[in-house]
Amino acid sequence: MDVDAYARHTPYSDPGPHAGLLAEIDPEPASVGAAARAAVVHYRAGRPALTPEQREDPDRRWLASILDAAAARQPGRLDAVRAPAAQVAGCCRDHTLLALGVLRQHGVPARSRIGFAGYFAPPFWHDHVVVEQWDGDRWVRWDPELTTDGPWSFDVHDMPTGPGTPFRTAAEVWRAVRAGEADPASYGVDPSLPDLGGTTFVRDYVLLEVAHRMGDELLLWDAWGPMLRAGTSTVLETLEQAGIVVPRLDECAFDGLADELAALLVAADAEDARAEATLAARYADALLRPGTRVATVSPSGRGGITDLRARSTDWLVRSA
Repeated sequence: MDVDAYARHTPYSDPGPHAGLLAEIDPEPASVGAAARAAVVHYRAGRPALTPEQREDPDRRWLASILDAAAARQPGRLDAVRAPAAQVAGCCRDHTLLALGVLRQHGVPARSRIGFAGYFAPPFWHDHVVVEQWDGDRWVRWDPELTTDGPWSFDVHDMPTGPGTPFRTAAEVWRAVRAGEADPASYGVDPSLPDLGGTTFVRDYVLLEVAHRMGDELLLWDAWGPMLRAGTSTVLETLEQAGIVVPRLDECAFDGLADELAALLVAADAEDARAEATLAARYADALLRPGTRVATVSPSGRGGITDLRARSTDWLVRSA
């Protein structure tokens, strides 16, 4: 994608009838981050006491839906102080999506980056999503969840980039794991959740990183193509019954695909125009694109198939 394309809303960042709420926010990182933190509360970090309605909020994949809830619970500016019950429960992906919405509404090119943050509870690296915006000369990376008065050793509004920095992209981590330079067990959702981390988790996030870079800002618990494995057999069967082709890659082939994509992502970040073009061309492959349906395994305990075109999810498994 060219830089100008990132200034246009994707279906995910489109605010629907709430464009005015985004236009009210100053498109500077400090103001955008303040609005994101006011409107969205992390569903898990800090163990907030969520209302029954909020417990289903994290599955609001479209910014228009997030803003529907925010406006209904407390009309007015997004950056206004809100009671906990008036916030929308989400995660880093939703803080970032709201930030993208504000920036794009003001014509600022912006994109989300998928990777791992080492600054929340080192030495563990939590899966995380941050913002990159184009300042006219370069992509500036920043984290909308962080405030400047935190214990950070870096500028939260202009984070360093590249290997060895506080935030590492999924591609960088995958390459480090493959080279034996990183312990895959140190990367995931949380050290208390070992099944949501490790080598296969990082590998899946390489595909997720490509999707977000191409403007498909999916939920972190969406899965498609080679990300679907035998462990999700019920979902696999339902997808196939619906006529959806599920690629059957063995582990070695999937590793090779992730190697290729990670190399292209890292090269594109180094301003290799050929790598950027190749990555976009590869994304046209049905093996990589999410298509119209994805499997969704929600942290709410629900699981099902999401029709991205109809913007609806058929929940096959429901939480208790």
